[in-house]
Amino acid sequence: MRRSPLLVASAIAVYLFLYVPLAVVVVFSFNDSKLSAEWVGFTTSWYAKLVRNDEMLKAATNSLVIAVVAAAAATVLGTMAGIAMHRYKSRLLPFMVLTPIAMPEILLGVSLLIFFITTFGEESLSLLTVIVAHTTFCIGFVAIIVRARLAGMDESIFEAARDLGATPWQTFRLVTLPLITPGVIAGALMAFTLSIDDFVITFFTAGAGVPTLPLTIYTMVKVAVTPEVNALSTLLMLLTLTLIVVAGKIAPDAIGGKG
Repeated sequence: MRRSPLLVASAIAVYLFLYVPLAVVVVFSFNDSKLSAEWVGFTTSWYAKLVRNDEMLKAATNSLVIAVVAAAAATVLGTMAGIAMHRYKSRLLPFMVLTPIAMPEILLGVSLLIFFITTFGEESLSLLTVIVAHTTFCIGFVAIIVRARLAGMDESIFEAARDLGATPWQTFRLVTLPLITPGVIAGALMAFTLSIDDFVITFFTAGAGVPTLPLTIYTMVKVAVTPEVNALSTLLMLLTLTLIVVAGKIAPDAIGGKG
């Protein structure tokens, strides 16, 4: 099939628009200057400064704690939701599970903020509220991946297990869970990636003493875009891309590739 030159040029333009700014961020993270206005020379000192920055280490620790706990909770709940959506053909269940995904993040963040303040008071905003918020919007992503994994399986496998006398719990533990494990792991990695990168929902649900990496980057950018900001953004981008690639390798049919 012959490709149109206009289509190829449009595709190249789109990819350049998406990835050139990211490449600029990475390149200027090695710039030997306090400002990113022009290239002065090559250095890795900005990465060394990040390691010695106590504020940055605190933000990184908070982001990792939030992402790990939220991903674990979302994986358990999302796996159960994905199995339920596959097994029970209910219109209400997918609506309830997938609404946080379809809802704009700013609307979800404001809704959660109002809920926490009206229910527990303004002082309730903390690391815990961020974890609850991240778990809420990550459940749907895990559920979609698990349901996609189940949709590609032969139902006769589960029927055979029941015919052989397995109880529902034994069928789940010995048959269903091992088969959907790649999807569960991919969902967990996706939830971790979404959580550690999130800014909008975190901005609304975090307390004053709960800095995270995205919030710290935002604070630094408001002052000036320095190579230290670029270095932090590069590390965060590298972590995100790595997790997405791993998730795609584990469950390519669920992430969007070919099974």
